[in-house]
Amino acid sequence: MPPSRRSQQQAHPSASSSAGPTRTREPRASRLRVVLDAITSLQFWKALLLDPGKVSLMACLLLAVELVLNVVVIERVRYTEIDWVAYMQEVEGVLNGTFDYSKLKGDTGPLVYPAGFVYIYMILYYATQQGRNIKVAQYIFYLLYIIYLLLVFRIYVKSKKVPPFVIFLSVITSYRVHSIFVLRLFNDPVAMVLLYAAINFFMDGHWTKGSIAYSAAVSVKMNILLFAPALLLLYLTSLGLKGTVKQLSICAVLQLVLALPFLISNPVAYIMGAFNVGRVFMYKWTVNWRFLPEEIFVDRGFHVALLGLHVLLLALFVPEWITYLKSYARLRQVQEDLFPKQKEKVTDKPSKKKNRPPQVDVNMNITSRLMLLPLFTANLIGITCARSLHYQFYVWYYHTLPYLVWSCPFTIPLRLSLLGVLELCWNTYPSTDMSSAGIHFCHLFILLGLFANRYRTRVPEEEANTAAT
Repeated sequence: MPPSRRSQQQAHPSASSSAGPTRTREPRASRLRVVLDAITSLQFWKALLLDPGKVSLMACLLLAVELVLNVVVIERVRYTEIDWVAYMQEVEGVLNGTFDYSKLKGDTGPLVYPAGFVYIYMILYYATQQGRNIKVAQYIFYLLYIIYLLLVFRIYVKSKKVPPFVIFLSVITSYRVHSIFVLRLFNDPVAMVLLYAAINFFMDGHWTKGSIAYSAAVSVKMNILLFAPALLLLYLTSLGLKGTVKQLSICAVLQLVLALPFLISNPVAYIMGAFNVGRVFMYKWTVNWRFLPEEIFVDRGFHVALLGLHVLLLALFVPEWITYLKSYARLRQVQEDLFPKQKEKVTDKPSKKKNRPPQVDVNMNITSRLMLLPLFTANLIGITCARSLHYQFYVWYYHTLPYLVWSCPFTIPLRLSLLGVLELCWNTYPSTDMSSAGIHFCHLFILLGLFANRYRTRVPEEEANTAAT
């Protein structure tokens, strides 16, 4: 009589016990081989470097590098005192009960920043033992830099405009930007973090949050107003007149609330100190006008001419911005009309689900290009026409430069050359006639490339419409 199946299993226990693990190990090994084959393939590395849709992978790698690199910079590179002590002195004056802006000053001169700066650096004052613990301050700015990169990377991930290798080069190679954050502790990075947070909110359609973040950025440093012309058009085209008034009111109320103690004490001193558009800068610190004689640099007529050039350039670009922003608003409205957020719970019966038309996901990420280009261009125009640029001002537009040059009808070598020349000029210390002229040459060349887009009016809009289908 043949042995039973149970007796066979009892006679060979190892066969049945080893079969299960073998079967589980084989799929795991095969999956591992698939992953290894993928990451070692030429197509993977080509996409990682060249495909704008793979910026998220490059961003993860860069964040990992920056987490280590900035610690090395803080621990190995000597901190240089420039404005930190003056910031602490100005904040200390407020803590001692002085709210008259005309009486608040530090070693570098009077307080010239809005009220938001005072509150933020007041927090840093207490967090760093009254400003004496520089190392703690550096690590706070280290965390601020990581947040800054996250916000910038998110913009590039959503817009899919710039190849990943360009992001890699721009982040890794700039000694000046790393220095501005963790070796100098300027207030410019604080303002720019809030600005990029505002842009991210606007990209997601969170207008009130974006307005609050934008106004907070203005309250730290006035240069954020360079984005204002394009932002006003964005409000008008996306929200209409009523919505624009609402958002502008939010911005204004936040400014008033933050400045209230100083306005009560001496309103004229606060406005003239925090928003002094007529302030004359010191010639010895200028980065962009070194090739001019000092008497022209400080001449009021030269300042008026730069203001006129600023207005003229804005007027030239505004028609194209309106076209882009109207297209952006239409595409946002299409998304909201066709695919509204469903508030009801997902508890429908199967029969009802069958009758629903299939939903198509609208990719609104690439259409954000129509919004980003006017904002970044307005800022570049303001920087080009600035009466003076200092080294810390580089962070005002550094991480928008790849986006701007990739929006120009240039070859890749020319785009990279423009970024390289700007980096070289900004890292020339002290500034020279050649480095200052190089900055203006690159700015004007980029603006010419952007202006050339008016002859390709339909191209950005067609790209966005294609991406949304």
